[in-house]
Amino acid sequence: MRFVPTHCITTGMKLGENLYNERGDLMLSRNEIITQDYMASIQRLQYNGLYIDDEISNDLEVINLINNEVKIETIKIIKNTFIQCEQKNKRKNNGIIKKDMKLLRMQIENIVDEIFNKKELMVNMVDMKVFDDYTYYHSVNVAVLSIVMGISLGMDRKDLNSLGLSALLHDMGKVFIQKQILNKPGKLSDDEFQEMKKHSQLGYEYIKSSFGIANIVYMGILDHHERYDGTGYPNNIKGCRISIFGRIIAVADVYDALTSDRPYRKGMLPSEAIEYIMGSVATAFDPEIVETFVRKIAPYPIGTCVKLSNGLEGIVMENYEEYSMRPKIRIFADNGKKLDEPYELLLFEKTYLNITVVDII
Repeated sequence: MRFVPTHCITTGMKLGENLYNERGDLMLSRNEIITQDYMASIQRLQYNGLYIDDEISNDLEVINLINNEVKIETIKIIKNTFIQCEQKNKRKNNGIIKKDMKLLRMQIENIVDEIFNKKELMVNMVDMKVFDDYTYYHSVNVAVLSIVMGISLGMDRKDLNSLGLSALLHDMGKVFIQKQILNKPGKLSDDEFQEMKKHSQLGYEYIKSSFGIANIVYMGILDHHERYDGTGYPNNIKGCRISIFGRIIAVADVYDALTSDRPYRKGMLPSEAIEYIMGSVATAFDPEIVETFVRKIAPYPIGTCVKLSNGLEGIVMENYEEYSMRPKIRIFADNGKKLDEPYELLLFEKTYLNITVVDII
């Protein structure tokens, strides 16, 4: 299967992955043929793209790091937790929130188990988000990416569970920020930005005062907007004074935000977001964390259609940790002309070739 941006989806295509609606209910099953009615639902939910199966990609398998059902259930729980926290009568809802926290812990343990059993894999999926539920999808994605990095850094399961919970709750403080600021479609004013910057402190204070969680979990929430050079917030700390959870979540948070469609901009390609993060080493991000991240996150995920600087076109088949920018590609066209016999090309043997992601219908 391969990932196709929504604007390139046409009727008659065969779905390669299950598709869920905003309530987390299964909307379309894998292998369904997309009809005009389905197109209307896909456009309403503003998915950034879909995985499809076709003749150039039906032998490619993209392995999910976590089961779709586990991911959707986690999104439901974190969404309910956020909504409950927004209620004015906190005392009335505290029992419900504590129940959700217990469920979140269980979900994180499931996610850690799944990722740990696939720890040799790179992250190859292009995420499919429901536009209006961005915050909740983002929270789960940041948790998954953080756990992947934590495993590569040698953390044990206890620390991975704590890291995953910290990452899942990192944006909890946004429930205390005015909705008109959170949902503003354009650039924030200086005053609005100062208000937005309070969310890491507010989330830290709320979680710490409400739940019996390890201190390192709170610190990841507090520190996820600190910068390695000391220019972040809320405390302007730098280097290793920033908690390890904060340094990990910072990278995962920025990557998922950059690759997501927002009201004021289109999401970047994974390769572009990774280049941005690499360019911010030692200023925004811990060099060791970034080195780990670049090894584990595929800039050109399996199923991505690309064009090389010599005019060859193909689809990414495999990625390699040591050559993350140089995947294996199945070449099927030359300057738009389809080849009679596709062939495979290992780009780390052809380092002079540059890659551009393209849309091929």
